[in-house]
Amino acid sequence: MGGGTEHVGSEGRREGQQESVVTVLVAVAANLGIAVAKGVAGVVSGSSAMLSEAAHSVADTVTELMLLTALRRSAKPADEGHPLGYGAARYVWALLASVATFVGGAVFAVYDGVHTLAVREELGDPTLSYVVLAVAFLLEGFSLRTGVRQMRGEARRARTTLRHYLRHTADTTVKAVVMEDSAALVGLVLAAVGLALSHVTGSPVFDGVASLLIGVLLVYVAWVLGRSNVELLIGRPLPVSVRDAVRAELLAVEEIQDVLELTTLMQGPDEALAAAKVDFSDVATAAQIEWACERAEARLRERFPQIRRVYLDPTPGAAQRRRRGLDPWDDAGGA
Repeated sequence: MGGGTEHVGSEGRREGQQESVVTVLVAVAANLGIAVAKGVAGVVSGSSAMLSEAAHSVADTVTELMLLTALRRSAKPADEGHPLGYGAARYVWALLASVATFVGGAVFAVYDGVHTLAVREELGDPTLSYVVLAVAFLLEGFSLRTGVRQMRGEARRARTTLRHYLRHTADTTVKAVVMEDSAALVGLVLAAVGLALSHVTGSPVFDGVASLLIGVLLVYVAWVLGRSNVELLIGRPLPVSVRDAVRAELLAVEEIQDVLELTTLMQGPDEALAAAKVDFSDVATAAQIEWACERAEARLRERFPQIRRVYLDPTPGAAQRRRRGLDPWDDAGGA
């Protein structure tokens, strides 16, 4: 019993979806041009760090194309074959994107760094590399600014800090762009420092070490993003504070005496499910229980727009079960 109809997307959700697409498109455009420039500069200078940065940008471009696919697939409405919608598709593609970051960027960077340290070939003129690094820093900074601006707006709407939102957000596409652009800026600094030290000392060791550090950085980013997406694919509940507020909203309905069990599940960045075993008043009629379910569902959706589906299961409370000689904890836990 209880509402199972899907809540139509609000203006805020559509706006968030559009912002995510723009953020990813800006990142794709920036990384595609940067990848070509870094590759040319790496070949001209013979710098391992520059080639690692080129691989980094290629991996980021592939990653962001996957994120665009994630945004498109997850926006499809629910249908008979997928009654709960396609929101989780975003996490599948975002997980593949984190694998692309690891394979396409981290593995190449570590390999090239080890090769440079082993062979120690003399580097060429680094002038072009410096120019490319400077331009890339500006472009990556602009892309990062776009992503951070979106996340600040979303954190403000969620009434939390940017740091907390970045750590816990279910919008892993924007999180991926922000983390990858941040890693790109750090990688550019590492490449510049390694190239400069190798140029000054005449030793390619610093360039090789910079390449290794870039690889380690990409491994970390891939691990963080992969872990976030796996957690959401397995099933993440709403935060404890939200679950407590959901329980309070249910108990505010006159006919509801107790919430015996509450289950919440994130199904997408702006989509969640709430299901509860509810003990209704013993004197409530069937019609009163039905309308109580409707009122409870309306209260939850008004306060928490991200809760798109609400399911309420009328369940006897502990006192009723004891009167019938049943175990009060059977089929009605207090989770």
